Amino acid sequence: MKSIGFIGLGVMGEPMAANLLRKGYPVTVFNRSAGKDEQLLKQGADAAASPAAAARTADIVITMVSNDSAVEEIYYGAGGIIEALRPGTTVIDSSTVSPDLSKRIAASVNEKFSDFIDAPVTGSKPAAIDGSLLFMAGGDEHVVDAHRELLLTMGRDVVYVGANGSGATAKLAHNTIVGINAAGLIEGMAIAAKSGLDANAFLRIVQSGGAASKQADLKGRKIIDRDYGVQFSLGLMLKDLRLSSVLTDGIGVSTPMLEAAKSLFQIGQAAGLGESDVAALAQVYESWIGKQIGEPPAPPVAAKSDETTGADRRKKTRLPLSVPIMMSIYQWQEAGGFSGQSVEGTLLDLSEDGIQVGSPFPLEQDMFVVIHFQKESELPPMTAKVIRIERKNGQFQYGCLLAGLPLFQRLQLKQYIEGHVE
Repeated sequence: MKSIGFIGLGVMGEPMAANLLRKGYPVTVFNRSAGKDEQLLKQGADAAASPAAAARTADIVITMVSNDSAVEEIYYGAGGIIEALRPGTTVIDSSTVSPDLSKRIAASVNEKFSDFIDAPVTGSKPAAIDGSLLFMAGGDEHVVDAHRELLLTMGRDVVYVGANGSGATAKLAHNTIVGINAAGLIEGMAIAAKSGLDANAFLRIVQSGGAASKQADLKGRKIIDRDYGVQFSLGLMLKDLRLSSVLTDGIGVSTPMLEAAKSLFQIGQAAGLGESDVAALAQVYESWIGKQIGEPPAPPVAAKSDETTGADRRKKTRLPLSVPIMMSIYQWQEAGGFSGQSVEGTLLDLSEDGIQVGSPFPLEQDMFVVIHFQKESELPPMTAKVIRIERKNGQFQYGCLLAGLPLFQRLQLKQYIEGHVE
């Protein structure tokens, strides 16, 4: 039986290596963080001091690490795999990385008269534990077929997708769908929760209807129970969406849904949820709707308390604001150039898609202005289009549509405004 060098013993790698041991393969393991190999050593694995040591005596090297930089380190760093490869070794990388990196590693492995398969997986921690992963394999088809039995020790299927780099591409396309589905599930559950529906009943509807999905099955219960134990982390999902964004830019595919999902996971990462499960993105929505998604529906009440926060009070009564701003005004000249000036103004109100500002300076319909907030706000300049003009109390009031404002900046603006409501 062929000997295995297994490198990367995280959430996925440790149970994958354990399945190889259970099937009788001799396995030597290495992990960059100490202590991750203890259970495997008890099951009969040998320990290596470096990736090179794990690869040097192995017939097959399998790697499963977190990102491009980690893969670069274990293959090309000091004590890396490439320097230790013997001719005839097969290297299988099951990490989710960029297709370009997979192709580069394949070229390096081939130079050592060895074979390379990029074989990322679909299926999170539970599938890794029970050996039901699906491998999407890129490389020489004959090499993939020769290692199919080995891969099925850790999974239920192996799908050949093409030359080296194709497995990595398939994984990024797949995880684009996963990220969008997860965000859509959480958004729908937030809508239901905010509307007073019972989350358990709504999840049954989702799983029984056209919205049914693997994400609903895997994450729905975790969202309701606020169970953020990692099956697949939010930070890794964001990493995959970023890689997919780079890939799609390179091949010229417009991906508005990918970009929207990426923005949501960036907000989750910024909120400190990167090490939690993808389901933790629900906490971002819970902060927006002001309640937990799995919270039992509140019984109807006859009257509402007057004790509300400043932000809630403003939403109910539309209290006016008076936040100082500066506006850059640009006007085209007949010669084809433009002139500009800065004028003082006041931020008066915030709506879902725009703001209302006041200024004694006369502007015209459809004119674009650049709004500059006070330095302490840490807000970037925002471009707005004048869509409505009124005159009140001796000054002009302009309804402005915010142009091309990313979601995270809209949230920053909302938080800044709410901080000025007493």
